Amino acid sequence: MSSVRQWHTVILAVRRMFTRWFPLLRPRSFAGIAGHATEQQVVEQFFASQIQKKIGYKFRDVSQLILALKHRSYVYAQDQSGVHSNERLEFLGDAVLDLIVSEYLYQVFPERREGGLTQLRSALVNKVTLAAKAQQMNLGKYLLLSEGEARAGGRHRGSILSDAYESLIGAIFLDGGIEPARRFIMESLLTNVEKFDTPHQWMNYKSVLLEYTQSEGKGQPRYRIEAEEGPDHRKIFTVEVYIAGLPVGKGTGSSKKDAEQSAARDATERLNLLPTMP
Repeated sequence: MSSVRQWHTVILAVRRMFTRWFPLLRPRSFAGIAGHATEQQVVEQFFASQIQKKIGYKFRDVSQLILALKHRSYVYAQDQSGVHSNERLEFLGDAVLDLIVSEYLYQVFPERREGGLTQLRSALVNKVTLAAKAQQMNLGKYLLLSEGEARAGGRHRGSILSDAYESLIGAIFLDGGIEPARRFIMESLLTNVEKFDTPHQWMNYKSVLLEYTQSEGKGQPRYRIEAEEGPDHRKIFTVEVYIAGLPVGKGTGSSKKDAEQSAARDATERLNLLPTMP
């Protein structure tokens, strides 16, 4: 069964559930509203209910949560303005995230100077880290995207996931205030801060480099095997990574994957993309 048919089956099942238990949502209550709009509303409510279960917070105003899930491609597909997407909530959530993480680090590291606190905060709230946290909670599955964006892999795109994570924080803050937002951030982001205090051992360098090239409009990094040495069971690979046709890093490893990570790390260090912990 294709993914489109699977989602259609889910939509019909959810609609039957809602029309059985919530008479106000029966089709006759949507007089004058097109059928596809009814399905959209059912999907939005279903996605919102799943997210609330995942984060352990029940919204008083579910519309705030639904707004946090709306990517601009989704609202553009409905001929709405970008102001109806989650971008405003992302703006707010980014500020709330910075405040809560800054306060936490200030309390936990009383001996650390301002520069070190700033660098550690940067490691915690960068787009790569936030996208990884969003992936861990399977947030992409419940984002409201256009069909084209979904087909293009939007549910797994780092920039979309990190923005949605911040939008979710903004929605929680507006709905319940600073304490629910703090609790969500503590539980989803600040559980293993000690690994971020070890310079870059946790980082996916290929993801960091990809985020950089996409943000700069330089396409995707290209990895090329320059050499293979040793017997098959103990082979060493040398890989060079290119951006816009220019070599930016080189690395070695016992597998192609490890060599690519090593090359990406070399490139991120050469391009000064990583903070250095004091």
